[in-house]
Amino acid sequence: MRIKYTISIVFFVALVIIEKENNIISRVSDKMTLKETPQTLLQQNGFSRIVLKDNVSFSSLSKMDSALTMRRLENYSKHQEVTPRGKKHILLLAATRTGSSFVGEFFNQQGDNMFFLFEPLWHVEKMLTLDTGGTNATASAKAFRDVLHQLLLCDFSFLESFIQPLPVDHITTTLFRRESSSSLCDEAVCSPFIKGVFERYHCRTRRCGPLNLTMASQSCLKKEHIAIKSVRVRQLDTLRPLTEDPRLDVRFIQLVRDPRAVLASRMVAFADMYKNWKQWATDGDETIDEDKVRKLKGNCDNIRMSAEVGLSQPPWLRQRYMLVRYEDIARFPMRKASEMFGFTGIPFTRKVRHWILRNTQASKEAGGIYSTQKKSSEQVEKWRFSLPFKIAQVVQDACGPTLKLFGYKFVNSEEMLTNKSISLIEDKVFNFS
Repeated sequence: MRIKYTISIVFFVALVIIEKENNIISRVSDKMTLKETPQTLLQQNGFSRIVLKDNVSFSSLSKMDSALTMRRLENYSKHQEVTPRGKKHILLLAATRTGSSFVGEFFNQQGDNMFFLFEPLWHVEKMLTLDTGGTNATASAKAFRDVLHQLLLCDFSFLESFIQPLPVDHITTTLFRRESSSSLCDEAVCSPFIKGVFERYHCRTRRCGPLNLTMASQSCLKKEHIAIKSVRVRQLDTLRPLTEDPRLDVRFIQLVRDPRAVLASRMVAFADMYKNWKQWATDGDETIDEDKVRKLKGNCDNIRMSAEVGLSQPPWLRQRYMLVRYEDIARFPMRKASEMFGFTGIPFTRKVRHWILRNTQASKEAGGIYSTQKKSSEQVEKWRFSLPFKIAQVVQDACGPTLKLFGYKFVNSEEMLTNKSISLIEDKVFNFS
């Protein structure tokens, strides 16, 4: 059942508050005693302050029952969870088609000390998408922030309200890409298989039943570190409240890629969306989709502005932000992975090293950890031989400041675009210490 954006979310949250009035703590777990954390709806920076379309405010919900509100706050203060010293909370932020799934595997493959989540905000974005196909940027940014906040504290309760169909007793068969998170397919989170129950994103490594989010929360709390990958956060500064929570030790890694390469990848992955672009580049008879050009520019501007905030190292981001180019990871995977783990303060395990070696076709016999540099360089700029020069020019016009900031060279002719002897990647060091 699809819940409408403006009215139904408010109605649902109200029902949840009323229904759970006498069962606040047991909501997280019916099978264990789990300490609640005060990071949910009523927190200072919580979702209760989000103002949605038609000026409907979640803050009005808390006024429905002031006595209930006080009981909730008392329960949370009694059961406040103190984050273990040394626990790191990693957010890998990127745009689509930037190699974030590959980089996310660095953390997913880390081993038993890491709890990794793959794109949990997919559910939030889907719920908040308007019938017209757009979203309320302010509402979605705050929702993204608050769901991430709870997840970093191993609390899945707020995410549950965005999953469709709604989980029953904290059990769901529809969590997006569950199989992409080894943490959600661990033995500790693997409930008994139920014959005849279809789970769209099922575990591939073992036969598990539907995902029990209570068990996931319990497993998360036992891990030394937690990492989340997301391509849905538009502006880094919207996540500032996460750095102000003393229970979190947050590190932000922003992954970027040449916008021309991103578009070339999108034109392959979403070919139907770019048919008229290809025709325009070939014969000029078609008119280029100006709306897509505006979106391209908007995406580039968001990525650049987030990077500018991070690289300026404001006090709230000091020693918390790292910028990484996909091209550098593709050319020097082991070196860049080592830098990323060094930045986060998490040990760079042998398991991750082996995974990188296997997936970059490197081997010790081939000459060491950087033996794939030449092959990687060829692959990383392969887009140059499929993207028409006219379209490369469109991207350069729309994303010029972004290209300059990240050290990507402009091309002024088709000959330069396809000249293998000319690299379009400048040597550039981004300070993040």
